[in-house]
Amino acid sequence: MDRWVDVARVAAAVNVLVLLGLGTVWLRNFVKFRSKHTLGLATFATFLLAENAFALYYYQVDPTLSVWFSTAVPAVAWQAMLTLHVLETLALAVLAWVTWD
Repeated sequence: MDRWVDVARVAAAVNVLVLLGLGTVWLRNFVKFRSKHTLGLATFATFLLAENAFALYYYQVDPTLSVWFSTAVPAVAWQAMLTLHVLETLALAVLAWVTWD
């Protein structure tokens, strides 16, 4: 089960890094162009960044939940969480590619 935990942690960490980059680009574009579209993207990045940062915190730092996640969560639940994090990483990779192209 540690494998699922590690992959979910890595996916959440990658999501945080990609969202920091995307949020920076989108916020800078909002300041420059004052477009509602870029404001919406920056807001989206902020909320998704918060979700991934909380997940990463609970997976690694929180004294109670990090132990629980590592030992007591069934493998099927980890596989579901892992799938969501990895799909999110793939979606963010596409958004990053479109944004930086």
